[in-house]
Amino acid sequence: MLLAFSTNAYTKHSLTTALRGIRQAGFAGVEILADPPHAYPDAIDAALTNEVKRELEKLQLAVSNINVNCSFGYWKDAPPEPYFEPSLISPNPQHRADRARLIMKALDFAKDVGAANISITSGRLLGGMPPEPAAKQFAESIRPILDRADQLGINVGIECEPGLYLEYVTELRDWIDRLNHPRFGANLDVGHSQVIGESIPDAVALLNDRIWNLHVEDIPGRKHYHMIPGQGTLDWQALKRALHAIHYKRYLTVELYTHWQNPQEAADQSYQFLSRIFG
Repeated sequence: MLLAFSTNAYTKHSLTTALRGIRQAGFAGVEILADPPHAYPDAIDAALTNEVKRELEKLQLAVSNINVNCSFGYWKDAPPEPYFEPSLISPNPQHRADRARLIMKALDFAKDVGAANISITSGRLLGGMPPEPAAKQFAESIRPILDRADQLGINVGIECEPGLYLEYVTELRDWIDRLNHPRFGANLDVGHSQVIGESIPDAVALLNDRIWNLHVEDIPGRKHYHMIPGQGTLDWQALKRALHAIHYKRYLTVELYTHWQNPQEAADQSYQFLSRIFG
């Protein structure tokens, strides 16, 4: 198993600073945030892409994932809860089209910087978009994205999130089977499974070889707060056994956006703990 760290802990720093700090901590992989101040899709150009490629090569860092879960850069006057909007199931057609455009650009960026996958979410069920219409809209919105992903050879992982349309791994497994597309899978966040009461070993087993990337963090009980690995109540040995059982060989990517005040300390401590557990 491979260890990576997400740049979304370094949102008060440049992408270059984040890459260097993550490598300094010991990680061989990095997840790049596709949002300000790092790589917002509408702001990606050849200069940024080339700069990132040069830095990755110099640092000998691989890209574990392009994180396209949120789009704060989209909003000039953000709604009260903009985290997952615009989404593929937004009741606003322009928002759906804009979200699809951002994802498409992130797919191109992933190809350019050598990432094997991107992560996205389903979005929330907002007013005017109850579950049944949302299912039809999600199927309609995701298909052209998967077609483009297939052309580029990039996997698309849905991250289940408490409160979103796709919230539970059983729901995501149903969609994986329903769409039956080789590029459609999971960006499994094990902390989210703990928060909503899922068995993490069962979640890993259910998604199995459709887990493109694993988000890891510690969790205090079932409260949704991302903590440095080793500081919460997550059963790391059970996770290790579950991953060995499915012969998981992709990345464990630490996601600590909550530690923006001290990202280097968070990266250092995360690597020290996880390298003891996973080697």
